Amino acid sequence: MAARDRYSRKLECPQCGHSGFAEVSEDDDPRRKDPGFQIDEMPKGFSTEFASRDPRKYMLRCQCSHKFRFESKSVYAPGGEPRR
Repeated sequence: MAARDRYSRKLECPQCGHSGFAEVSEDDDPRRKDPGFQIDEMPKGFSTEFASRDPRKYMLRCQCSHKFRFESKSVYAPGGEPRR
């Protein structure tokens, strides 16, 4: 069984500017076709609109009802960048 990479990622709504840091994890093995992406802790004011094991397809909903992709903006918490 592969280990999991864990990191924090800043979520920011492009419509209202609401933001927070999500705690996420992925499988550590780069040879796997499915990265096994999962959000372990969602910040207050955000919810899952469409869950996916691919971070490029994971959709979120902000408290203002705006929907956006998880990987729409690449801003990480200090020291929270994924190892790639």
